[in-house]
Amino acid sequence: MAIPLLFLLLSVSLVPTSHAATKSTCSSYKFTNNKTYTKCTDLDQFRASLHWTYNADGTLSIAYIAPPASPTGWVAWGINPTAESMIGTQALIAFRESNGSMAVKTYNISSYTSVQESPISYETSDLSSVFGSDGNIVLFATLKIGKSVEILNQVYQVGSSVTNGAPDKHALKPANLASKAELALTGTKFTSMGPAPAPAPSDGRSVAGAPGSPSTGETSSPGSSPNAAWRSGVSDMWTKLFIPWGLGYEQSNFDLMGWNLDIV
Repeated sequence: MAIPLLFLLLSVSLVPTSHAATKSTCSSYKFTNNKTYTKCTDLDQFRASLHWTYNADGTLSIAYIAPPASPTGWVAWGINPTAESMIGTQALIAFRESNGSMAVKTYNISSYTSVQESPISYETSDLSSVFGSDGNIVLFATLKIGKSVEILNQVYQVGSSVTNGAPDKHALKPANLASKAELALTGTKFTSMGPAPAPAPSDGRSVAGAPGSPSTGETSSPGSSPNAAWRSGVSDMWTKLFIPWGLGYEQSNFDLMGWNLDIV
């Protein structure tokens, strides 16, 4: 069964997706407030994009653009300094208040069931948001992350409703579960991450520190397995190709040409 499975993986990877066909290009976006940023990237989910400038003083200025799941919904962007997951994310969430004004609030995400407005580990400024005529919410912010940070774990999301000034739980569709990515602040590399945690970087790059000390300057250590990068690549392919077809991770322990891979 190993060869047919390999053929199936290669065949499906050649099929274009409607998401790729309809995705906009971030470089063509024009801000109505005339803000400019040095870099941008189109994110893998929600037709979202991120624009950013990493300033010499250790602050990160961002504009996160995404359509909420409904006109009464919300959009969120944040940094997880400790893991590649929702829990622990230091989040910014933008939505329309009951009086019609736009708000951006901070949330230290500690639960899968509900979120409560709370301070976050990064000092923030210039928080604002606009609801554009194109159906997108644009969230603006500046965060003090420290100097010499090279990569961040970014987590982003959209939701459909707000109740009494608090964002309601988002959907659990494949896109919602895969909405996280590595953000390379320096250089040109930008790597999408699947739900399975990727191996630690092995090139000594500085990663944003844990809450309370966002710029520790600590360096990451090499992955423990020589096949870690290859296994992560297969996991990422499984996420992108098979979860939309309804195949979950419980089905991802398989034997591929003699390699027994436990993706989870």
